[in-house]
Amino acid sequence: MKVAVIMGSISDMPIMQEAIDILKAFDIEIEVDIVSAHRTPEKLFDFSQNAHTRGISVVIAGAGGAAHLPGMVASMSPLPVIGVPIKSSNSIDGWDSILSILQMPGGVPVATVALNGAKNAGILAAQIIGSHNKSVLEKVIKYKTGLKEAVNIAAESLQK
Repeated sequence: MKVAVIMGSISDMPIMQEAIDILKAFDIEIEVDIVSAHRTPEKLFDFSQNAHTRGISVVIAGAGGAAHLPGMVASMSPLPVIGVPIKSSNSIDGWDSILSILQMPGGVPVATVALNGAKNAGILAAQIIGSHNKSVLEKVIKYKTGLKEAVNIAAESLQK
């Protein structure tokens, strides 16, 4: 099981690193690349049409501005695609990215996380893989239990 983490530009890397980090924490193999929908369309086509043949199970695609990358991948790939809208330097407060990824036509689904929400994209990818991989599922359960425990500890500290 492998997750591809792709982005439209190297400037997206600080945000997408959060997906990479959480996937590594779940011991999920990762392939990372820059695939620009607008500047490298041939690479986009090749990646989208062949990712499943290379053992990729889920694609996380981050993009800012016009943010066509996740939708274009989803239009050509049989794999689940998780889109990460990124507030980039040329962005309109991130709304252009959010709407470009969120408003997909019927038949071309992209699961969309919050603006700059790459960590959640990584967790969602792990949950998808965990639905048929017991080892990953157990790590996701442990992670979510840790979240609950952190809240309980914080709540208890308020009572002291």
